[in-house]
Amino acid sequence: MTTTPRTYRDQQTWRDLQEFLPERLRLTEPEQEPTEERWRWRGHEVHLDRYRNPDAAVRVLLHHGVGTNGRQMSLILGAPLARAGYDVVAVDNLGYGLTDVAEGATPTYDDWVQLVLDLLAEEDDGRPVVLYGLSAGGMLTYHVAAAAPKGSIAGIVGMTFLDQRVQSVFDATAHDIVTSRVGGPAMKLLGPTPLGTIPYPMSLAGKMSALVNDKDAMRLLAKDRSSAGNWVSLRFLADYITYVPAVEPADFDACPVLLTQPAEDRWTPYEVSTPVLDQITKVPVSVEHLEGAGHLPLEEPGLAQMEAAVIAFVEQVTGDAKA
Repeated sequence: MTTTPRTYRDQQTWRDLQEFLPERLRLTEPEQEPTEERWRWRGHEVHLDRYRNPDAAVRVLLHHGVGTNGRQMSLILGAPLARAGYDVVAVDNLGYGLTDVAEGATPTYDDWVQLVLDLLAEEDDGRPVVLYGLSAGGMLTYHVAAAAPKGSIAGIVGMTFLDQRVQSVFDATAHDIVTSRVGGPAMKLLGPTPLGTIPYPMSLAGKMSALVNDKDAMRLLAKDRSSAGNWVSLRFLADYITYVPAVEPADFDACPVLLTQPAEDRWTPYEVSTPVLDQITKVPVSVEHLEGAGHLPLEEPGLAQMEAAVIAFVEQVTGDAKA
């Protein structure tokens, strides 16, 4: 029986994934890797990738989606931001990465939001905070910012902002039309019941085959139960597709928003984020299109453009605070 590694030092998938990244992003020496920590939250052991920098003026929290994990966020953006001088942490949320879920627990999407809110509150040291989220993690940053104390988050960056309550968005991001039109209502019905604990593969819930554009990289990730090969409960899926934010986009005024949209995204093209972004008018919203990049970007020049756009955004929303 295969056991889940306790640290990424013992996991091979992320190391193999580096072969598909530009050489400048590969963590080839142990000192380049983030420090791994565990944070106990409501009985769960939450895994954190950290690049600590107590002298940094700004902290950045990175969030994965439903087909990725925190170490993959460290690879594509965490390590570059740390080299730029920021204090960075990438979170493995409940059910993903190397986080250990409490025995007998069935996490919901609301738990994901509450986990991040509590982590922010516990680690608040007065420095401005920017949130970054890939895929479903993008909307997670919005949901967290909408619920967080006013002024506690300086800005949010998303690689898509998906409101799954919008039927056209759910149709576009679900595995197929049967999943969205038949499976979705079934999930909503079963989620709150004892049957809500039944696990369901994310590869059948969403267009996971479009996570990355390189076929060999996709085969690698599809086997990884800590990311693209993961299964989640029907309860989680039901909560995810029906989640109501603390503040709707038309009233959102918490902080500026940046969308870093991969230009070759075969899962969530720009149009699926517009139902959210078009309604946000009380704070600045900007968009950076990443050339040649897929949903989980592995390609240049998109990766370099993302790094530059995030750094520029962080400096802008934090009053040009330098890391």
